[in-house]
Amino acid sequence: MSSLVRPRSDRVIAGVCSGLARRFGMKPLTVRILAVALVLFAGLSLWAYVLMWILMPNEE
Repeated sequence: MSSLVRPRSDRVIAGVCSGLARRFGMKPLTVRILAVALVLFAGLSLWAYVLMWILMPNEE
């Protein structure tokens, strides 16, 4: 597993989903769809995304 960073490439908004996908060995599109579904149906707050955006460092 790689470290948890936001990649410079393959970003849609901030690179959070792409970074999580790299970390856990998944496709970025899968993580993006999962994130949208969690926001819409499971009540995951957008604050969680913003918090990850702030806490995850950029890729060097």
